[in-house]
Amino acid sequence: MADKITDVNVSYCAKSNYVTAFRMHYKQDGVQKAWDYIKGHDSIAILLYNKDRDVFPVVRQFRPAVYAAKVKAFTDGQSIDTQKHGGDLGMTLELCAGIMDKEKDPAEMAQAEVLEETGYKVPLECLKKVTSFRTGVGVKGTLMTLFYAEVKDEMKVTSGGGLADEGEMIEVFELPGKDALKCMMDENITKPGAMMFAFTWFYFMKDKEEF
Repeated sequence: MADKITDVNVSYCAKSNYVTAFRMHYKQDGVQKAWDYIKGHDSIAILLYNKDRDVFPVVRQFRPAVYAAKVKAFTDGQSIDTQKHGGDLGMTLELCAGIMDKEKDPAEMAQAEVLEETGYKVPLECLKKVTSFRTGVGVKGTLMTLFYAEVKDEMKVTSGGGLADEGEMIEVFELPGKDALKCMMDENITKPGAMMFAFTWFYFMKDKEEF
């Protein structure tokens, strides 16, 4: 199971393949300031709606950063008691998503992520761009592009779950349409803001737009 974790240890990260830390020195209205930020990847997210059964295919996965924030794992050399702090603390409910780490069109990347994570083979013409926005504006400021696609059971060609050779352990979860908004407001369910925005768009904006 994705939430079964053991042997958790924390250390400072001097170098990463995914992010790089910087410090900007600047003057704002004559006042000298400094701000630390991270160079990361832009990303895509896809809101999927299965019309056959009125469900939203979403994903559950373990997020170390969420886990660390909840258990306050911020000390070099710190060990975490996983009997006391189980992996469920780091589990999130999210849209299918991924980073833009390849030289591909965002829609093509979205198509690939949907297949890898959820098992749905979605034609490119069925992926509609909703909008794009900046995420992590205090530390990253990277661009996320949100897509929407309606899927049918016949498009399900694999079980999904992510790429095992990349260490992905993703659980596909079908969120019933009748529970979606309640889920978004449930503070006991850990989910990102982009997901909350996506469902707000679906229920309150989608049918009012030229789409």
